[in-house]
Amino acid sequence: MTELTAARLTAQQLSGPRAGHPEEVVTRLLAVQGQDPRAARLSFRSRSSGLTAADVDASLTQQRSLLITWLNRGTLHLVTADDYWWLHPLTTPQLTTANRRRLAQLGVSPEQTRLGVQVVTDSVTTEGPQTRRQLRERLRAAGVPTEGQALVHVLMASTLAGMVVRGPVITGEHAYVSVSEWLGRPPPPLHLDEALSRLARRYLAGHGPASDRDLARWAGITLGAARRGLDVIDDELVRREDDLVDLGGREPASPLPPPRLLGAFDPLLLGWVSREAIVGAHQQVVTSNGLFRPVALVDGRVVATWALADGLVSLTPLAGIPRAVLAALRLEAEDVLRFLGLPPKPCVVLRGSA
Repeated sequence: MTELTAARLTAQQLSGPRAGHPEEVVTRLLAVQGQDPRAARLSFRSRSSGLTAADVDASLTQQRSLLITWLNRGTLHLVTADDYWWLHPLTTPQLTTANRRRLAQLGVSPEQTRLGVQVVTDSVTTEGPQTRRQLRERLRAAGVPTEGQALVHVLMASTLAGMVVRGPVITGEHAYVSVSEWLGRPPPPLHLDEALSRLARRYLAGHGPASDRDLARWAGITLGAARRGLDVIDDELVRREDDLVDLGGREPASPLPPPRLLGAFDPLLLGWVSREAIVGAHQQVVTSNGLFRPVALVDGRVVATWALADGLVSLTPLAGIPRAVLAALRLEAEDVLRFLGLPPKPCVVLRGSA
């Protein structure tokens, strides 16, 4: 299991050479879960050297090379602008039915949904980037329900229609933008086999070794589609004795990384059907409502959860932590504050066991 963990940590860019710019991280991982803005940015810190959260915001806002939208499992993901064009048609059609059903449950009729998508599209096209608050006001004025979760699902319907994405950061919030205005002319569409093979290849680059079920779960596609993608690139794959596959020609796995603090929803906990090799008996790092807590990783295993409040990192051990490891985690905590642009403070405060 250590060999498999080392290989996956290397694929995840948590060990070995670290990234030098935000696009490199996202290209390796293909998609970073993005519903928690701070957590998504912390995924960059643990895989790069010298970057800051402001660098990620610059890629989203000035370079327009990154964006956030609903993809894969029906969750917001951060991807490169280039990958959006083929990931969107491949992973979102299966989300439309669930989105319509949820809108109906929330009291939004099909007619109101169509009107809402049109209002959102017209707003970002004529007025430029729009925050959620601004779009809520426009939808309310048009008679489209926005109470509770209705606003989120109307916005989701607008992204599934291919009209808008989350782009620049404005006063700390990701604003919605027109796909055509923000990203420009789309490239030629991919044939299905080409898209599935690209998905399989790119998934393995950041998650291999893995199985067809791992790919299907991560991308939110059918098992048959995942197998088709892997079959198309079969001559590029290495099949292992444990029935997992990986891309051929990889460099050997790097040694396990030094102690690391990973943010909530880190890709390491979301990339495969089973996360037992990483969390072991500590399944409580994933809460019953699907929240993935920030964790401390030591020798490739989760040993603690952590939190950041009032500029202070607090650590809740799940197992005994040697003094030397704790010292390394203090340095990690200092780097978390540096990355987020927060004033340095003494770290780490220990809390009781989880």
